[in-house]
Amino acid sequence: MWEPRLSDSTTFLRRHPDKNKDPGAEDKFIQISKAYEILSNEEKRSNFDRYGDAGENPGYHQPQQPQSHHFHHFHDSFYFDESFFHFPFHSERRDSSDEKYLLHFSHYVNEVVPDSFRKPYLIKITSDWCFSCIHIEPVWKEVVQELEGLGVGIGVVHAGYERRLAHHLGAHSTPSILGIINGKISFFHNAVVRENLRQFVESLIPGNLVEKVTDKNYVRFLSGWQQENKPHVLLFDHMPLAPLLYKLTAFAYKDYLSFGYVYVGLRGTQEMTSQYNVNTYTPTMLVFKEHIDKPADVVQARGLKKQTIEDFISQNKYLLASRLTSQKMFHELCPVKRSHRQRKYCVLLLIREGTKSTPDFEAFLSFALANSQDTVRFVHVYSNRQQEFANTLLPSSETFQGKSAVSILERRNTAGKVVYKTLEDPWTGSEKDKFILLGYLDQLRTDPALLSSEAILLDLVDELAPVFFLRWIYSTSEYLSDFWDSVLHNNWREMMPLLSLIFSALFILFGTVIVQAFSDSNEERESRPPEKEVSEKTEKTETCFSKENNSKIPKKGFVEVTELTDVTYMSNLVRLRPGHMNVVLILSNSTKTSLLQKFALEVYTFTGSSCLHFSFLSLDKHREWLEYLLEFAQDAAPIPNQYDKHFLERDYTGYVLALNGHKKYFCLFKPQKTVDEEETIGPCSDLDSSLHLGETRGKPFCNPGSKPIKGKLSKLSLWMERLLEGSLQRFYIPSWPELD
Repeated sequence: MWEPRLSDSTTFLRRHPDKNKDPGAEDKFIQISKAYEILSNEEKRSNFDRYGDAGENPGYHQPQQPQSHHFHHFHDSFYFDESFFHFPFHSERRDSSDEKYLLHFSHYVNEVVPDSFRKPYLIKITSDWCFSCIHIEPVWKEVVQELEGLGVGIGVVHAGYERRLAHHLGAHSTPSILGIINGKISFFHNAVVRENLRQFVESLIPGNLVEKVTDKNYVRFLSGWQQENKPHVLLFDHMPLAPLLYKLTAFAYKDYLSFGYVYVGLRGTQEMTSQYNVNTYTPTMLVFKEHIDKPADVVQARGLKKQTIEDFISQNKYLLASRLTSQKMFHELCPVKRSHRQRKYCVLLLIREGTKSTPDFEAFLSFALANSQDTVRFVHVYSNRQQEFANTLLPSSETFQGKSAVSILERRNTAGKVVYKTLEDPWTGSEKDKFILLGYLDQLRTDPALLSSEAILLDLVDELAPVFFLRWIYSTSEYLSDFWDSVLHNNWREMMPLLSLIFSALFILFGTVIVQAFSDSNEERESRPPEKEVSEKTEKTETCFSKENNSKIPKKGFVEVTELTDVTYMSNLVRLRPGHMNVVLILSNSTKTSLLQKFALEVYTFTGSSCLHFSFLSLDKHREWLEYLLEFAQDAAPIPNQYDKHFLERDYTGYVLALNGHKKYFCLFKPQKTVDEEETIGPCSDLDSSLHLGETRGKPFCNPGSKPIKGKLSKLSLWMERLLEGSLQRFYIPSWPELD
């Protein structure tokens, strides 16, 4: 419930007619008194929400039209003070400036989380009847206007309407402000002022993205293009620290360029400014590629804008002759041909590692610089690192053994098909080689048939991917960092389960040490009876099917499997007796026969339990119901950076759900191996709802495609064992959705 604060009382007293001689002060004082009276009384506030009247007069729940109109006019123009705030009594009266930033769970998962790997997000959690939310609103608007212009993502979550998203974000109170970057959530814990919020956003960005560059280290920094395979950017400015806009740009393009900052106010920067002829009074941005003695491009302007920087960076994302280090980079630099007017040719230099300073590579760079075109991209590959890729393009003769070669290729599809032509002689960088290559490029403008050879290229090996040990170290350090941040800042209510687990483990460990150190064998024997009592108590509380776990003798010679439909939904799930579970197989029309046969074989030994029921659900009819349930089986950790774009096309056939209708939870079985669906389904008749075990064993498979489909349930019996033991993870839901 809302409670008046000191600031509210001060505003109240300033409006008192005895202290304020303004003609409208008395009316304002009456309005404020009325508002305080309504907000301080729970019953009056509830009546006001429902009927637009505080309920002081008889028949308030059915107000007359004139009275209703008068009071509605009152709260529409209700102000505590011009310098205070305007309180919106209804959710429909929310600030329209927040409407375009409102987030929903699906929008957050599908768009915000993947986009947080390119820019940070600042999100506000708000709700109705939140006075503190209104207090911070002016500061929030000012910060949003500034940061959004710099490229920061903005979001607003209404906790009253998006409880699921608010819970997923870990926000248990309003207002809350948090930041998201690389899928990781960080909460803001300081006073809500413009400078603190700006520093909070800046702290989200990794600190190693922008390197401080001086005369001592600029040669090393710019020479890093050979190892990093990236252009290097330098910003010269008179500010001691790099601007936030520059840091945001560095984060957005961290996979393509390396960024450095030069503070021209330092004494150790004169050599650079003189060598590159930089105007120290105007912010200047230089980009360097393979040659560090001269920038490849320059932009200079007072007050560099976001659009100017993005245009400059996007035009210089790659080196003159980038090295292909992964298949992703191959797709970006050498895209697939889409039409005759959108042909893209790649001039590929096959060279051995460690020979970049040789004349043949320098000649290739100079040729690329002199003949850069929109339709031609120059790249190179280390033939010793990408041997299969290089051998596909090279002739089988020994002419190119240990030597460089140049190929011109055009990609035809994403499966690896290319057309190409390799220069007949090894590349030495001579004028003759340049003349031949230039002739081929000129001929391609009019005769694309010059690329007469075809091949299927294997995917490139990711050369820059970290080894498993390093990935493990990075993951461990990140986990420890998140844990420490949670201990320092997170809500204690959220930390209570973890703290309880830690203290319980310490208590057990300490007790064990004490017992082992000071107890003799007689004391240990005396300590055993309580354990037996505990075991007897647990036996009394066993569930129905756990008691029958030892006796797995089937009572029938068949497995009764019913279809879960809107007719049987209430009796087979929603109103299922306590202790009973329904094991549901997910199948489609095309896989119904083969999956039901395998399902019957796997669960037959468990039909002796009267508390287990078996059903199947048609994926073709009830996909939406299934996907709603599976959303509760998602991990509560930050969502991964690459979200499945083909979510609606996922194949859920072979999934098995153990549904507890009374306690509203389910356990999930996923097929161990992913297989393609059957291309053709043989003329197999559908099984009846009752599958006789003897018939299923005696009949051969319907067609060759049945084996991979049945393989999805190969480990279902082991999963059923764990289900009866109670060792499976449970996913709880608030209520069972309707099955349309």
